[in-house]
Amino acid sequence: MNGSDLTAILPLIVLSGAIVTVMLAIASYRNHRITALLSVLGLILCLIAIWPASTVASRRVTPLLVIDRYALFYMGLIFAASIAVLLLSYGYLAARRERPEEFYLLVLVATLGAAALVASDHFASFFLGLETLSISLLGLIAYPRDHEKPIEAGVKYLILAGISSAFLLFGMALVYARLGSMEFTRIAALLAVKDDPPDLYWLTGLALIFTGIGFKLSVVPFHMWAPDVYEGAPAPVAAFVAVVSKGAMFALLLRYFVTTNADVFGPVPMMVEIVAVASILVGNLLALLQNNIKRILAYSSIAHLGYLLVAFLAGGALRIEAVTYYLVAYTVMTVGAFGIITVLSTSSAVAEVEDLDAYRGLIWRRPWLGGSFAAMLLSLAGIPLTMGFIGKFYAIAGGVSASLWPAVIALIVGSVIGLFYYLRVIVAICTPACEGPAAYAGAVPMIGGATLAALTLMLIGLGVYPTPLVHLIQLTAAQMTVR
Repeated sequence: MNGSDLTAILPLIVLSGAIVTVMLAIASYRNHRITALLSVLGLILCLIAIWPASTVASRRVTPLLVIDRYALFYMGLIFAASIAVLLLSYGYLAARRERPEEFYLLVLVATLGAAALVASDHFASFFLGLETLSISLLGLIAYPRDHEKPIEAGVKYLILAGISSAFLLFGMALVYARLGSMEFTRIAALLAVKDDPPDLYWLTGLALIFTGIGFKLSVVPFHMWAPDVYEGAPAPVAAFVAVVSKGAMFALLLRYFVTTNADVFGPVPMMVEIVAVASILVGNLLALLQNNIKRILAYSSIAHLGYLLVAFLAGGALRIEAVTYYLVAYTVMTVGAFGIITVLSTSSAVAEVEDLDAYRGLIWRRPWLGGSFAAMLLSLAGIPLTMGFIGKFYAIAGGVSASLWPAVIALIVGSVIGLFYYLRVIVAICTPACEGPAAYAGAVPMIGGATLAALTLMLIGLGVYPTPLVHLIQLTAAQMTVR
């Protein structure tokens, strides 16, 4: 490795340094405020490090990583989402009996795994990044060890994470047995040279890899774990799982399929389309039956991953542009929605405010929190003047460009169904309650409130005027397509 290689991976180096620094700080002097400050500062420095790294992109750093605008864009998104989660978590953790310092360390390690995922161009770095992310998530999901639900959620995630990893490893082994390489670009070159059609090894390996990724994305039929884990995990951890974990995995999936042209072989596009349609319909229909806000958001997340898969099936640069914008919108909406649950739960060290009835009259007691929550839900529903509307427009445009009419119809039908349960929550927060629940009687943490305000402004601002973000995404998509 030379100086340019080190510059290219500078965000990863800075993040690794931040992890070591926080670890040493915890070992020498336990202090919640100092640990939180060091963690957020480390992630801010990682965001700053993206600028010098961009001056040497696109660049392959060892056979394992490729640092280009695509990887750097998603690293920036992951770092920004992690900062938002940490800021929302500060007041939440201060109200809990559990020692909070290790929480920040686990978030940083998981962020490192996610950042390695989006830059992976090799099965080895793919699996190492994934396991670094998954093992950290196990600790985060079960972090309040004196409560039963988080422990149960952590055990469920542990079992399903092991199963999905087994599928992934077996699929990678079959692809390697067929082609003799684990590099994405090398696989693409070998497939382009070979004239014989894909055999059972290749298609089975690809199906197993997609199955393992499907578990991580919680798309149908691999979605069973998501509602239980979201409900049992702490609210900021649920946001982290929904956004950083799934976002990094989807970015890796997109790189793999674009680089290897895997979706032009046999029944792969049909398989992805079936999963997309099933995720949209099942996610939205099951959300109608829920009265727990976190479970509603879990099923909503399943449906949104289906929308993303519709955009994923579009061809050319539109695919990357549509998926990337939707992931940015999904990140803002989901972190904001779970952020409302987080800040409302700061005054209770026992239980979170997650039952639908507890939100009745919220907009009358805390108007700006209720308005922010309504904005997030309307964006998730795809209402105009929000980022969610632009994201769904991209998904529909991608589906139409690829003539995926069943998927487009499912997307429209699913959006109509989703509008019903989102409006159900909005009606609840706007309905005056006879007596206010004491669950959120305490003051809203200033840091959490400021973070929610920034997310709400971003949600509306980039929905009304998305041009700067779209232009940046187009530059990213152009370089990825050229490669």
